[in-house]
Amino acid sequence: MQRETVWETSKMGYFVLVILAVSFTVTSSQFIPPYTEDCRTDMYPPNGPTFKGSVSWYTVDLDVAPSKRWTALITDKKTDLVNMIQAIKDLADAFVPSGKLIELVDISLPLIADTLPYPFREEMQGIAAASGVPLGEVVLFNIFYEVFTVCTSVVAEDAKGNLLHGRNLDFGLFLGWDVKNKSWIISEKLKPLVVNIDFKRNNQTVFKSTNFAGYVGMLTGIKPHVFTLTMNERFSLDGGYIGILEWILGKREGMWMSFLTRSVLENATSYEEAKHRLAQTKLLAPAYFILGGNQTGQGCIITRSRLLSINILEIDVKLNRWYVLETNYDHWKEPLFLDDRRTPAMKCMNQTTQTNISLNTLYDVLSTKPVLNKLTTYTTLMQVSEGKLESYIRDCPNPCMPW
Repeated sequence: MQRETVWETSKMGYFVLVILAVSFTVTSSQFIPPYTEDCRTDMYPPNGPTFKGSVSWYTVDLDVAPSKRWTALITDKKTDLVNMIQAIKDLADAFVPSGKLIELVDISLPLIADTLPYPFREEMQGIAAASGVPLGEVVLFNIFYEVFTVCTSVVAEDAKGNLLHGRNLDFGLFLGWDVKNKSWIISEKLKPLVVNIDFKRNNQTVFKSTNFAGYVGMLTGIKPHVFTLTMNERFSLDGGYIGILEWILGKREGMWMSFLTRSVLENATSYEEAKHRLAQTKLLAPAYFILGGNQTGQGCIITRSRLLSINILEIDVKLNRWYVLETNYDHWKEPLFLDDRRTPAMKCMNQTTQTNISLNTLYDVLSTKPVLNKLTTYTTLMQVSEGKLESYIRDCPNPCMPW
């Protein structure tokens, strides 16, 4: 097992603590440990104040030219995409009032687009053309996940051997706190962009995903009857910033995380093939890949550095490990005490029991604070045996943790 040095771990911890201390003033009980509540029940079918709406379905035809295959979706979501990009520009202008930062994005990031592999370059160019958003800003949107997310993913095996997979996608950490509404600006702008997509070839489903309109990589997806896949960010000093910088400077040995997950969903034909590719492919950024299969015991967390797999934790019912659960910290280490979503999530999974786990009760777990928090944009539930993917826009009414 590759070990991070004590210096790296402590420096990262201090950095995060300083950011959190500067960003928030502790003024109410919602910010006092244990940051949680009793495990939720009877939340499914989605209802009440934590449910903001269902997610619309679109089709992307992989037989259509890459520059054209997103046109219908982007035309439908153009206003929301423009509003979200404008919010990012407003945040950038707040840091660099001269407007030079966005000018740099518009001039420099299209050059990155030219270096991206097929079909991602052509798809981003098509999205820019359909939306009217400058190509550099579309590229910026597509590299955000490398540095700005915190998530919760879980794969569970029920008593009959069925594999279930759920995730909360939490996006927008440190991207503009709205003091008046107690919410993250970018997280709220992203919610109207959440879409479910059925990717087809020869009029047959290849895979399905929950995505943000304008984003060409994959964060959450299912290859029906074969496997399910989600990706969570792994915090590390040797992280996405370094990989992106190396890419800009011409060192392009690694693959973009979300491009790899899309490639695996599109091309892998088995759980084992998907696991091998996710574990062995060089990456631009460290990551956790959470993978579920279609047979008993096929569920794992793949902990990745940029170069190799550090650890693979698998479901083992004989050891009473009937689920694997990942937030954004190595499973063999304690999570940062200010961001412990793992403990309450595991408490609720254990309280649910393998006998009672289902998509319904998995949704209950993902609806319990702080697993549900101000960054949560959507919850997705997947059942591989039925080829099912369903997603819901979420809200976390006060009192609620910011992350």
